[in-house]
Amino acid sequence: MTSVQSLTRLPCGNRVLDLAHTHVMGILNVTPDSFSDGGRYSQLDAALRHAEAMVAAGATLIDVGGESTRPGARAVSPLEELERVAPIVERINRELDVIISVDTSTPAVMRETARLGAGLINDVRSLRRDGALDAAAATGLPVCLMHMLGEPGDMQDNPQYHDVTKEVGEFLAERMAQCASVGIPAERIILDPGFGFAKTLQHNLSLFKHMEALHALGRPLLVGVSRKSMIGQALSRPVGERLYGGLALAALASVKGARILRVHDVAETVDVVRMIAAVESAE
Repeated sequence: MTSVQSLTRLPCGNRVLDLAHTHVMGILNVTPDSFSDGGRYSQLDAALRHAEAMVAAGATLIDVGGESTRPGARAVSPLEELERVAPIVERINRELDVIISVDTSTPAVMRETARLGAGLINDVRSLRRDGALDAAAATGLPVCLMHMLGEPGDMQDNPQYHDVTKEVGEFLAERMAQCASVGIPAERIILDPGFGFAKTLQHNLSLFKHMEALHALGRPLLVGVSRKSMIGQALSRPVGERLYGGLALAALASVKGARILRVHDVAETVDVVRMIAAVESAE
């Protein structure tokens, strides 16, 4: 008989994520061109120090990305992506007690970083690149599937939906079915609504408002809105002034049942999560 506790425990390589409560995932972009912090952590030592700081601030997961997915970002070869990501995954695994998530759509990167100690594959393309489904299945790792139409270069070219929440849910259900077809069970899947990917401001706001509908898919939700344009557009704030809007959305996402918050500002978000937990655990 399956216990309630086992249903909340997600094996992530050599570590386990307890999905009974909300976690903070720290963003570590080892790219020269990410929209918020491009180039800041492209050197190995700087990346490791930043990962250490995020873990000290309370991050349960570190999401390492070697390919920018901002609109208009240039394509990166599998070799270049691997050269960016593999060394930091290996160092974090060796030196820090944290689950390593790899933000990649590339089969070779999935396989190699799994070997080096990654515990989660976080794919904005939902394993739609050639060979990605089989590669993810071969690693045995859990996978985060994200909703996006098109590619980062064209995803904001007039995206249209009749019912954005319903269509996002249908897309994610279809990707879960594709995963099942190659032996990735639902128990190894996390879902990301894909805020900011192929969506206008109104799409993002509506999807966020009705996010609870996605719980019908039966899998934990990851929410990533940190510093994104939906905050900038709603509040008329540049990237460097989006912290408070991001914390508001983090609080809302936590209350709406999100289990992973993917953020740049770890310490501040951890305080939000802990404060909510303190209130909810009171008599």
